[in-house]
Amino acid sequence: MPPPPRPRVLVADDEHMIADTLAIILNQAGFETATAYDGNEAVEKARTWNPDLLLSDVMMPEMNGIDAAIQICTMFPECRVLLFSGQASTAAMLSDARLKGHHFEILQKPVHPADLIARLRNLRTA
Repeated sequence: MPPPPRPRVLVADDEHMIADTLAIILNQAGFETATAYDGNEAVEKARTWNPDLLLSDVMMPEMNGIDAAIQICTMFPECRVLLFSGQASTAAMLSDARLKGHHFEILQKPVHPADLIARLRNLRTA
């Protein structure tokens, strides 16, 4: 019997090292990953890759992670989203998303890899 498919996580962060490192950690934890380095790239990658989960930084140039998450969830309503940010200014942005009917979970940077993996696994089964 073949093993079950690995959950697909699209990792989006404009800091390449963070996105690439998270992808490595998640691959080692049993996820299949793809990376994007801004919100626009995340939306384009999602169109062809169909992620189960989106892990995205909030503050990115061009398109922020919340707007990217909204677009991706519009295309793929079953995609779960976990946002992360090191800035307190994201609260207003999340409030605006909630008014539009989107309820995204957010983690504060820095986040321990074990905590991140546990949250993603919980989202996947939610």
